[in-house]
Amino acid sequence: MRRLPARRIRVEVFDDDGNKITISFEGQVTREKVLQLLDVVQLIGGAPASMSGVKQDISDLSKIEKVKKVIARDFPVGWFTSRELQDAYENSLNEPIGLSTVSTYLSRLSSFGFLVRRGSAAKRRYKVNRSALLRKEEIIGP
Repeated sequence: MRRLPARRIRVEVFDDDGNKITISFEGQVTREKVLQLLDVVQLIGGAPASMSGVKQDISDLSKIEKVKKVIARDFPVGWFTSRELQDAYENSLNEPIGLSTVSTYLSRLSSFGFLVRRGSAAKRRYKVNRSALLRKEEIIGP
């Protein structure tokens, strides 16, 4: 498990009544800890319903939109490979997707600015562009 440097994360969420809820975390931030924090935010109602699970009315979505939803749910932070995304897609949606298709979509999403990529073609890794995270509509789709 890869550890990131000690950091502080603070999430502020407003509920439907306008109440502000602040959650703070300080220490060694791992991908798992951030995902747990996002789960807590979702539980208190601070995350859009469309991020709560990938399997909600996805039949009308294109494959690239399905890929974006899987990325948003399974890889909101940290780097991932095309193989890891392929596995997550197939496990989440219970439908096959070719590795070449995944690679094509990752390349396109990188070109659009949704993802950041690094490494040579053989060792390429991707992560969600932080500025794209701030624009939720790009992550969760229309």
